[in-house]
Parts: sequence; C-alpha cells; structure tokens
Amino acid sequence: MNIVLRIQCSKLLRIPKVSVRVFHKDSRVSAPQNFSDYDSIKKDFKIEVPEYFNFANDVMDHWAKMEKIGKRPSNPAFWWISNNGEEVRWNFQELESLSKKLANVLTESCGLKKGDRVVVVLPAIPEWWLINVACMRTGTVLIPGTTQLTENDLLCRLQTSMATCIITNETFGKTVDSIATKCAVLKSKLIVSDKPREGWINLKEMMKHASDDHSCVKTKHNETMTIYFTSGTTGSPKMTEHTHSSYGLGLSINGRYWLDLTPSDIMWNTSDTGWAKSAWSSIFAPWSLGACVFVRHMPRFDPVSILKTLSRFPITVFCSPPTAYRMLVLNWESSYKFKSLKHCVTAGEPMNPEVSEQWKNKTGLDIYEGYGQTETVLICGTFKGMKIKNGSMGKPSPAFDVKIVNENGNILPPNQEGTIGVRVLPNRPLGLFAGYIDEPLKTASTVRGDFYLTGDRGCMDEDGYIWFMGRADDIIISSGYRIGPFEVESALAEHPAVVESAVVSSPDQIRGEVVKAFVILKPDYKSQDPEKIKIELQEHVRRTTAPYKYPRKVEFVHQLPKTISGKIKRNELRNKEWGRV
Repeated sequence: MNIVLRIQCSKLLRIPKVSVRVFHKDSRVSAPQNFSDYDSIKKDFKIEVPEYFNFANDVMDHWAKMEKIGKRPSNPAFWWISNNGEEVRWNFQELESLSKKLANVLTESCGLKKGDRVVVVLPAIPEWWLINVACMRTGTVLIPGTTQLTENDLLCRLQTSMATCIITNETFGKTVDSIATKCAVLKSKLIVSDKPREGWINLKEMMKHASDDHSCVKTKHNETMTIYFTSGTTGSPKMTEHTHSSYGLGLSINGRYWLDLTPSDIMWNTSDTGWAKSAWSSIFAPWSLGACVFVRHMPRFDPVSILKTLSRFPITVFCSPPTAYRMLVLNWESSYKFKSLKHCVTAGEPMNPEVSEQWKNKTGLDIYEGYGQTETVLICGTFKGMKIKNGSMGKPSPAFDVKIVNENGNILPPNQEGTIGVRVLPNRPLGLFAGYIDEPLKTASTVRGDFYLTGDRGCMDEDGYIWFMGRADDIIISSGYRIGPFEVESALAEHPAVVESAVVSSPDQIRGEVVKAFVILKPDYKSQDPEKIKIELQEHVRRTTAPYKYPRKVEFVHQLPKTISGKIKRNELRNKEWGRV
C-alpha cells in the first residue's frame, strides 16, 4: 500500500470528495484516518508540492466549485456568532466573492502590490477571515497581531516589518495615528468600522462598491505568505517567515490526521487571532478539508459561555489550550450536554493528565494532544486510533522525522532527556518556517547536525511517544538533578487550592539552585494561613512526583507575568530570583 497526500493545483483536484485527500495508489479510494496502523501510514506518507500554489485559488475556490455542483455538504464554510447573538454564515461561494471584493480594495483603494507587507490587528470578527484570504489572492504578506498589543508593541512591529499597510478597528485607530509618523514606509490605513475616521480608508464602505471580478496572482509555493512575530520568553520578538506551501499545504496534514476533519465537520478553535494557532485551526486545516470554521466571538475568555456554546451548537471538533480545559472542568455543571461533539484536541502547552481524566469523566471524550511551534506545523500528536498516554504529546507527525537529540544533534536513546529535533537534512520537510527574517545567524543557530532544534526538552519512550520536559532555558538543575518546571506545575495544578503556578530556579548556597513556585491561590484559600498552605503544597508535590522536585520555596502572587500570546515569562521570574533585574 502506497499512501500519498496529493495536494496540487486546482485543475488536478478533480475528485470531488475532498480537496486534501489520501489515496491508495491503485484503487484511488479514500484511505481511513485511523492511526491504529501508525507505522504503515508514516512509512508510506508522501506529500507532493507543485511549483505554483495559492491556497485561495487552489483550495478555497476549489471548494466553491464543489458547492456549486452539489459535491459538498450544505453546512456553511464559515459560521460566526457575536457576543450578543448576531450570526454570520458564509458558504465557500460567498467567501470567494467577498474575498475577491476585498482583494480589489487592497489593490485599488490601498495601492498594495504583490510582496507588500500588511499588519492586521483585529479581534475575531468576520472581516479578519476575509482579509486572510484576500491577502493570499493579492500576494501581499499578512502579519497578524493580537489585540493585546501595546503602543510600543505595535510600533516595533510596524517598524521592524516595514509594513506598507495596517488594517485594524476603531479601538486601535487612535494608537496607530499616534505612531504613524514614526513609520516611514506605512502608506495606507484601512479601518473596519461603521463610521469614518479621518485619514483612514473605510473597509466596510469600500466593500459596498467593490467588484468581485478579481484574478488571483500567481505565487510560487516558496514565496512568503505570512509573517508571525514570535512571542518568546527571552529576547525581542523575531519575524518568523512562512511560505504559501509551508502553511497553505503543511497545515492540511493537521486537518487530515490530528483534527480528523471532513467536509461535514464544524470546527471551533478558541485561539486569539494574533496567534499562529489561529492559522493552524481556524483557517488552513479546516478549509483544506472543506470543513466549517466556527467562531464564537468573546471579548474575554469565558468558560461558561464556551460550555453553553458547545451544548447549543452542532460543533463536532473542538480545540482549546490546556489551561482553558482546566477552567471548563472547574465550571462544569451536569446540565451541559455536547450532543454533536466527537473530537477534542489541545496544543500550546502541555496537558495535565488530571484535567484530561476529569474531561473524559464528564464528557466521555478523550483530549488528543498536539505539539508544534510558530516555526512549524504539527510536529507530533496523538491521532485517532492511537493509544492515548496521558501526559504525552503523542508520536511524530507523518510529515516529520522527530528525534530526541543532544546539543550536537546526535540521536539519544529511549527515555533519555534531550532536545526535541526535526530532521532537516538531507531533505528539509514541508511545514517548517523559511527562517527568521533579517536574522540569518539566528536562523542558522536552530540547526545542529541534521536536525532543526525546537529549543524544547523532551524524551521519547520505547513506543515512540514523546514527553515534554520544558524549554531548554527553563530547566532547573538542583544537586545534580535536572527538573522540568512543567512537572512541578502539573503536580501543583492538581491541588484544589491552586489556580495557576509558575516554577523557576532560585539560588541556594548548598544545592546551587532549588525549585521555587509562584502560586496563584483560589479565593477560598487566600484567607488561610499561608505557611500552612505552603507546607501542604510542598507535601502534595512530594507525593505526586519525585520528592527531589518539590518546591523548596513558595511565593503566593496575584498574577503571573505573561507574553502577549499568554505564555508565562519564566525568564522574568527567574531573573528576579537571581538578582538580574
């Protein structure tokens, strides 16, 4: 059996069932997505990349054609719900027409041409999705930003990227106006608003008069499509470059294998629009498979609203970070019933096994963990049909050869801790970033021997499952023991008093460094004796994990420092402990 993932130009996509397909070579019958035979699927996996590829033209418009001739289910391609209950539903034909109109706005009203860079800072509103597709059609380079950006963050991104256009809403309009004079290259400002703003082009007004007659530019598969600024826990944000194929084709693997999507599915991913995870699971993965992208716009994370939405709407696939699942479990009521939900996935940080078990007990559904970075697509995951090992990130994606390696890129034996690496030599796999723009030395530093080093520590067991240990710069070495912060944080998360924690190293005259935990307590525990709770937490960690890992120091805090994307800044806490600030 030779299994090939065929993703080529639209004229080659003539079999109507799906646009991203796995076929038995001879029979051309769609292969099962069950990973009970993982080794065979991985061994025979192959992806074909055409010289020219554009996701809008070759995938989105293909699905519009399939709709037109009745070869796709009638469920929408995009389904958006506002905080006050307003709904927007578009099928692929409507997405094609609207995105072509917006493409004409970008070229005719904003004067953008192929290769120009566009910063987009918008919440989860329908226009954000249209802008993504319109940028593909025009060949302009999309640079998403979260709405949590400060004025300095935004200025840094505009200046560093040399963006010629910014698209945002009224909330950020004033901020942009205050810094625009410092951005010499910025020539057009497009605002998503119901009212005009001086000096800005109004997107909604322009769309009323725009034509949907637009020819997609021709883009080579290796041309730049999007740039993401990495949040990072150390150093300044870096511009991570992805091409039309690395995301436009590479993320189809996520949709087919990890998300297990079909054209009949309705996929809800709760990620912020400024994060790479939105590209993963709110654009490329679901639309590659012709599935519906569901969006529930919420000004802030609200676990009760999420639970009610999952109960009310026919969502079949749900993706949210581990922290969100923990909050959903804590806010659970017996009245919640998920009648349509069949597949749950998580990524962004390691999943605590206790949360997975509680979710399974309440919903009857497993949580399938996945792992990747802004620089990659899915590196490894737990796939349908595969045995779930709680606490593990699963096995390598069919697209990647993943190993645990040492600092020189040499492969380590099973159960030995090292760096999670992806083989890039002799052939660089599809799905990896093209590099850090304008930082060739930084890009080169990510490769050791034949492997791209993720910077994440892990180990691989005898069955090929990968276990996350922590970031390389977060590892604590105390009395010769190497301690990953996640292990301690995971143990603390199981205690009923803990809302969230962050674990770092702290100086110690005898042991060199020891484990210190910064802990946010639940309201009911804040009035209790802190010394008593501290001892209780220490003993709990001793019992839950290896005794040498327990936090010898505990500090109760009201909040933890985080990056814009929500990652804990352990380096900031660590620097404070070591007197580096």
